[in-house]
Amino acid sequence: MIDCRAILPLVLAALLPSTAAIADQHFSDEVFFDTSLAPDAYYYSSGQSSGESRIALVGGKLPVTTDHFISGPNALRLAWTSAKGGNWSAEINSYRWRNRPARWAGTMLYVWAWSDQPIAAGDLPQLALVDALKGDWSNNPTAPLPLSQFSGDIPARRWVRIAIPLTRFQPTAIGGFDPQRVGSLVLSQGPAVDGKAHELILDDIRLQPDPGPTVAPRAPEGLTATGYERHVLLQWRPVADPNIAQYVISRSLNDGPWVSVGVQRAGVTRYVDWIGNSHARAAYRVAARTSALAQSSASNEAVAATHPMSDDELLTMVEDANFHYYWDAAEPVSGMARESQPGDDDMIALGASGFGVMSMIVAAERGFIPREAAVERMLKITRFLERADRFHGAWGHFMSGRTGHVIPHFQIYDDGADLVETSFMMQGLLAARGYYTRNTPAERELRARITKLWEGVDWDWFRATPMRDALYWHWSPNYGWAIHFRLEGWNEVMITYLLAVASPTHPVPPSIYYTGYTGHRGADPYGTPRTYFGITTTQSYIPPTKDSPGSTGPLFFTHYSFLGYDPRGVRDRFSDYFESNRALARISQAYSIANPNHFAGYGADSWGLTAVDGPDQSYHEYKPFLEDDGTIAPTGAVASYAYTPEASLAAIKHWYRDMGDRLWGIYGFTDSFNQQQDWYSGIYMGLNQAPQTVMIENGRTGLVWRAFMSNPEIREMQRKLGLIPDR
Repeated sequence: MIDCRAILPLVLAALLPSTAAIADQHFSDEVFFDTSLAPDAYYYSSGQSSGESRIALVGGKLPVTTDHFISGPNALRLAWTSAKGGNWSAEINSYRWRNRPARWAGTMLYVWAWSDQPIAAGDLPQLALVDALKGDWSNNPTAPLPLSQFSGDIPARRWVRIAIPLTRFQPTAIGGFDPQRVGSLVLSQGPAVDGKAHELILDDIRLQPDPGPTVAPRAPEGLTATGYERHVLLQWRPVADPNIAQYVISRSLNDGPWVSVGVQRAGVTRYVDWIGNSHARAAYRVAARTSALAQSSASNEAVAATHPMSDDELLTMVEDANFHYYWDAAEPVSGMARESQPGDDDMIALGASGFGVMSMIVAAERGFIPREAAVERMLKITRFLERADRFHGAWGHFMSGRTGHVIPHFQIYDDGADLVETSFMMQGLLAARGYYTRNTPAERELRARITKLWEGVDWDWFRATPMRDALYWHWSPNYGWAIHFRLEGWNEVMITYLLAVASPTHPVPPSIYYTGYTGHRGADPYGTPRTYFGITTTQSYIPPTKDSPGSTGPLFFTHYSFLGYDPRGVRDRFSDYFESNRALARISQAYSIANPNHFAGYGADSWGLTAVDGPDQSYHEYKPFLEDDGTIAPTGAVASYAYTPEASLAAIKHWYRDMGDRLWGIYGFTDSFNQQQDWYSGIYMGLNQAPQTVMIENGRTGLVWRAFMSNPEIREMQRKLGLIPDR
């Protein structure tokens, strides 16, 4: 257990309105490049050369260096030779944050540059910009300009900030050039062809309106350091200053010299320092600075030591870290989970927030936060849900955290109810109602508010067709049933049917579970046994054909409906839920062991295909046999702990102990990675962090399962469906 008294100041700060949204937007609207997530080369770059000209590349991408940096722990390394008759070029793309397209705030491009040797202005490359957004029809380059026009000579061994007005770049394409939508910087060989090797270190590339304040901000306060097996977690109180660009973290390892080890973006006051040694002692200081490098004095000093950890301690560490996504990174007005971080600060995700509600139960039980603080956050969430847009009692998939209005993110018809996301939220709320049962004013109020929300959902309305034999996913007040997505078959929607039958006010008939969800439609009826790698499951997503083995589907099917609903004990007439889910997890591991596509990194301790962003920064339903490009999602294996504890723990140990420098961050394991392409995600997703916390705890103690199943409507629903005891 964690001593709640030690973290109470941080907890109270998290309950108050914060400036995190403004500060994080400041980061995402200005920072074009600050660090490479891969240790050897920057994934979102490329280069080429011809003739006798040369540019240094690692796997076709620009290398990075840790010798010199502004925004640690690395910087871009541009090493070139310009020769007569040859040419070279290098393209640097920005990281495209999920749901946050480039809309740069400024009219100036700022680049910090370093060289160990002086470089004459005439020997520098030229620079062009590309106005290009993912999914946009345009790809509009500008004419290149000599970098020397803005830099002059580059002195030796001193950081120089190059300021480049975006208005100086002239478009070359019909579509014109929008400086607010710069997607790429293209450096290329200039007119000087001296045949000599040159090297320029580039870092902290920003597009902002001014160079940034030169007055140092106030120093951070309240720095704490907590040692784990291979890393130290730092936390401090935020400095309320919109001019802060970064927090700079300095460390003295084993009483050695103080060195800068990295930076954290403004608006975030957690930092993971990966040491990699389980017997180290480190002291830390944190300073705040502007983009012009005006830096505050150092914070108080905090000391921590790493130490070997037992399996139980590792599991608790993973639970705690993932939970904090929903606590520290929550949207401040609603208290609910943002869709991703970094991402759109105002976009909250309903289903992810429901998962986060269940992670708070684990946090309250294990003492990560005081129970009273969890109840207060839950009251904030339920009060927000009461005033948010509702459509026959259901909420939208995405909403504005500030206003509660639905955000039609996917398409114009998605401007109303999302019944599946509503069921994910209601699963969390009912689990909370079953957990917060003390006879205190706050917990009584919370239970009453949850009951009112639960009774307000008109599940029966979503039987859209005259046959009324199934539930439908969406309804729009403006476009009706235009999306017309019928819920059926093995996927994530089982909980929707269970809650619809269980509703005390607007239930659907129990028969709809069998005519809708398990309805025998198509080529692969629900409950048909399929065997992969000698493991049989009765849940198959895509049936095999003469040309394809089919697929068991992404692993989130085994998680989302079962975070609260306990799959043990009873079953329907076709499938044993728990055993089928366990078989699917085992098949996913067996697939990685077989590794039919020979991707790097796959194995018994690195598995778990499920839906995440891939290297192309698009969302994919990764699934065995049919969709696999080498991308693994830690949530796939970790959230399967309730089914496969040994295999999931093996993955946790491997990813933490062997790859933690790339995978472990402030909210646990990052969203996904691809060792085949040497790519590592820069985001956390609300859908993927909480299932790890909740399903680990369900595997350890059954806590959330017990809380959800304690609701009397759930046992009555099982009786109505005629569920039978497990074999």
